[in-house]
Amino acid sequence: MTDDLRSAGWFKGSYKGAYVHRSWMKNQGFPSHLFDGRPVIGICNSWSELTPCNAHLRDLADFVKRGVYEAGGFPVEFPVMSLGESNMRPAAMLYRNLASMDVEETLRANPIDGVVLLVGCDKTTPALVMGAASCNLPTIVVSGGPMLSGLFRGEKLGSGTDMFRLSEEVKAGRLKAEDFLASEAAMSRSPGSCNTMGTASTMACMMEALGLALPGNAATPAVDARRRVLSQMSGQRIVAMVREGLRIRDVVTRRSCENAIRVNGAVGGSTNAVIHLLAIAGRLGIELGLEDWDSFGRGVPTLVDLMPSGRFLMEDFFAAGGLPPLMRRLIEAGLVDGAAMTVSGRTQAEAVAGEEVFQDAVIRGFDDPIAAEGGIAVLRGNLAPSGAVLKPSAASPHLMQHEGAALVFDSIEDYHARINDPALEVDETTVMVLRNCGPMGYPGMPEVANMGLPPKLLQRGIKDMVRISDARMSGTAYGTVVLHAAPEAAIGGPLALIRTGDRIRLDVPGRSLSVDLSDAELAARRAAWTPPDMDRTGYLGLFRDHVMQADSGCDFDFLHGAREAGIPRVFI
Repeated sequence: MTDDLRSAGWFKGSYKGAYVHRSWMKNQGFPSHLFDGRPVIGICNSWSELTPCNAHLRDLADFVKRGVYEAGGFPVEFPVMSLGESNMRPAAMLYRNLASMDVEETLRANPIDGVVLLVGCDKTTPALVMGAASCNLPTIVVSGGPMLSGLFRGEKLGSGTDMFRLSEEVKAGRLKAEDFLASEAAMSRSPGSCNTMGTASTMACMMEALGLALPGNAATPAVDARRRVLSQMSGQRIVAMVREGLRIRDVVTRRSCENAIRVNGAVGGSTNAVIHLLAIAGRLGIELGLEDWDSFGRGVPTLVDLMPSGRFLMEDFFAAGGLPPLMRRLIEAGLVDGAAMTVSGRTQAEAVAGEEVFQDAVIRGFDDPIAAEGGIAVLRGNLAPSGAVLKPSAASPHLMQHEGAALVFDSIEDYHARINDPALEVDETTVMVLRNCGPMGYPGMPEVANMGLPPKLLQRGIKDMVRISDARMSGTAYGTVVLHAAPEAAIGGPLALIRTGDRIRLDVPGRSLSVDLSDAELAARRAAWTPPDMDRTGYLGLFRDHVMQADSGCDFDFLHGAREAGIPRVFI
């Protein structure tokens, strides 16, 4: 047997402890030769029928196993709490850290030498990567892939993005409710995650950009046979990574995080990637801050013409070549460091050498971007002293510098109760403010910040307004929305002090967000402010006692910092 394998601490030897471990594993029909010192590969599967994006991952797990067996490894599949954005309430984000703990402690407690993470719906990707990062084992990511393009009455539909658009059309009186409902089945017509550049596809791109997934991971459709091939090749590769000693901390470095930030700008990726990358970096002990998102994203044009920033869908991105030729363009332009290592055992430059763009309308050149500034704008000021973010490629140019009176909603329930009122005092210059929807306040920081516009303005043809919140928004959403305002209102952040009618200034080029109130007035309002009551029982108590703010990635404070898996003490 191989002494340096972690699993040898369980399976090697003739003493009764090794006997127990091997004997019980054999009741599943595993033959003795699987315990002869070959690498044990964990397949961490976030499959669940309650997580529609991930409902096909059982199939992909079988192909990963084929690859592991082919390479001389011993695959063992295990489940993890599955986080489905489409069904979970109050927010899947509430459970991201819990799922990461599930992964970490499963890896730590079991005879696993390397791990393949099967992910899909957007929170499953960071959750599983965060857990693996805390153990620093050889790790490779296999995403489930995007669903096919929606098709309805001869028109392509993008999941999420067109749902928001059609819903607004109903409120504006330009679309019948029955036609809206008729599009429901056509929107999601195959297994897989959102077919737009939502958070799931963004995180799949991030995995390639970080070097944690094989080329092709981001865009290959969920139902394409090549997704199965990629899964099998990943199974082969993880065995080699164990033998090479290539661990997650060797791949994900400060340099690869900078690459990921730039790739996010080039693909028009989700603002949710900000929080997730900060959390992953924190688990690995990498110094990465909110300002890095602004500085490394500046000057990066959005080249991928996908919803919600553009026109096309993930299936079109795949047909155009997917992420590898885009990476090649970014490397050749000096925007991405091609020397960064990947799980393939090659550098980024080596991994994408020779890759071609097949449709320039989808993956544009630097002379024809869909947005000259595709990065995430980080805003600061007396309304968000710890920062807030905005996605310029999905916003309206005419609102990038704007001043207007605040219309404050104390909760998402307050918003729903008032937004349809024809007597609501609001016009296109108004700045809509939604508070108490941050990590602690809601809890879990739900994707509610992209508040739909008042029907009376939609009926006038108004399609965008400035909106500000301490919440998140779906990666499939669009509009001039300021997100993740920190500190959040529930802990006394400035959003808690705003009143309807206060004048708010947004200056994206100047990276500022402020309210026209003196320090003395803000201090007086803060002195009169009363914290909201918060449920601190069960998991909510753990969450609220330890969750960090958005500018730190919303991880638990006690999970921050680099650790190792080690080998637990012998029990018998």
